[in-house]
Amino acid sequence: MKPDEIKKLEAYFKRTFNQQIVVKARPKKDESAEVYLGDEFLGVVFRDEEDGELSYNFSMAILDIDL
Repeated sequence: MKPDEIKKLEAYFKRTFNQQIVVKARPKKDESAEVYLGDEFLGVVFRDEEDGELSYNFSMAILDIDL
């Protein structure tokens, strides 16, 4: 993802969920970025462009030991 996309996504996550959320580019991956709360990895946000429409999908795995 481009740096301006990452900044927009980070602003959205901060506004919607928590001010401590950080979105970071992934090395060697152009269509996704990593989402962190402080130092804690939360998940991955994927860029999806299809039929001229752009959307972003956030994927977060929750382990049973974390419940």
